[in-house]
Amino acid sequence: RVRVQESGGGSVQAGESLRLSCIVSGLRFDDYAMGWFRQVPGEGRGAVGCITWQGPPQYYMASVKDRFTISRDNAANSVYLEMNNLKPEDTAMYFCAPKNTGVERCGRVAVDFGYWGQGTQVTVSS
Repeated sequence: RVRVQESGGGSVQAGESLRLSCIVSGLRFDDYAMGWFRQVPGEGRGAVGCITWQGPPQYYMASVKDRFTISRDNAANSVYLEMNNLKPEDTAMYFCAPKNTGVERCGRVAVDFGYWGQGTQVTVSS
């Protein structure tokens, strides 16, 4: 059974940093591209970025480039989202997920990812 668990969210002030972690079990982690998404109430999940087993990461939101960094540790079955200089508009529930179609390639469409975890909430106040 595949399990995905995100952690590391919290409430911070604008300009501060957070590092989100995501650990996956139940699949051959190396085979899968991993995506980070975020969602605010009333909207769909937007793709923050994605990383294949060997990288480099791809970023799909212009607003996070140069502030967010995606990395992965294949030995630890984990993927990370380092978020610096956080802004109130980054407030969202953050999710990671493995790709479930064309699993080795990155993508930005949420329906192409599966095995969603509970997410981790990030709240940034001004």
